Amino acid sequence: MMPARLQRTLLTLAGAVVAVLLAVAISSVAILAAGASPITALEAMFDFGDTQAQVVTAFAFIVNRAVPLFIAGLAVAIGFRMNLFNIGVEGQYRIAAIVAAFVGSQFVLPGPIQITLIVVVAMLVGGLYALIPAVLKVTRGVNEVISTIMLNYIAINLAAFLVRGPFTGEREAGQLTTSTPQLPESAWFPNLNFLFEMFGLPAPRGGLWGFLTVAILVGVIIWVVLERTRFGFEVKASGLNASAALASGVNPKRMVISAMVLSGAIAGLIGMPEILGRTHAYGSNFTAGLGFLGIAVALLGRNKPVGIAVAALLFGFLDRAAAPLQFADIPPSVIAIIQGTIVLLVVIANEITSRVSMRQEERRAARQLDTTSQAQAEVAA
Repeated sequence: MMPARLQRTLLTLAGAVVAVLLAVAISSVAILAAGASPITALEAMFDFGDTQAQVVTAFAFIVNRAVPLFIAGLAVAIGFRMNLFNIGVEGQYRIAAIVAAFVGSQFVLPGPIQITLIVVVAMLVGGLYALIPAVLKVTRGVNEVISTIMLNYIAINLAAFLVRGPFTGEREAGQLTTSTPQLPESAWFPNLNFLFEMFGLPAPRGGLWGFLTVAILVGVIIWVVLERTRFGFEVKASGLNASAALASGVNPKRMVISAMVLSGAIAGLIGMPEILGRTHAYGSNFTAGLGFLGIAVALLGRNKPVGIAVAALLFGFLDRAAAPLQFADIPPSVIAIIQGTIVLLVVIANEITSRVSMRQEERRAARQLDTTSQAQAEVAA
């Protein structure tokens, strides 16, 4: 008989695959309604170019897009493990990014130290901003969904004010956007273009962000912390049943604060790949919406680092496909339809597979109970 753990894994994978296929089918209807061909759209989505340079650049774009989404998914997943809905990841990473970018531009140190200090500042700011809704929840019972949504608006508008006011750097004549002062070259994170050059491939245009290595390291650390430590067990136990956790010696209020601060600290890293690897400053056109997309990525990845990584790559692939679709005269809004449909169907699939797994566990437990009862009866006879 197949082990229960393997059976649950296969059910989860099957549910995700079916959800993606159904999302493609539903999106095909939307494409037909727009007067285009689903086959043409599919061909455009998988068109990575005709030359090696184009293919490599497309691959680098997907990975670069997936890196911040992966970190965002991890930040959201930490809260989900505690049954906390940290909707404030969007605001936490925006305020952390602008503060870290400004602080990092004010001094020059050796590269590793400079980059480390910028990353630490980002994590501290993100964690401290997430501390606000955590304290409100444990002291006043304020729902974290409401408080984090309101704090998002504060953080977004505060960042907009700072980048146009106190944190503004030098602005060239005719430049429409404003930004913080440029980071010194010692704060530029080295790219990973050598990985392509090792195989005789051309370097991608824009480069492969070196922060990918940090994202992988963070993913491994989060997996160890949540799956292999007492802290991870206490987070999960407090989320499942706060009263039972309290009876077993776990302080649920302390766990709420710990989980939210850790989630905010990870959220603070979301903007670092772009700032350290591409723009080297926080500008008024800084990439927005990564925190909200992180919710979808975490749901799609079932709050597991490996699943979140796959989901982030899928979203990166879909985001890259927007440009080829536009060249094929297909509305790029199709991508948003696909992403939304996938998330909705995966949530439904997760609920179905969870119920199926629960019923299988109940049947397995019933069979074991029957076997034990029969054995006891035979011994008594």
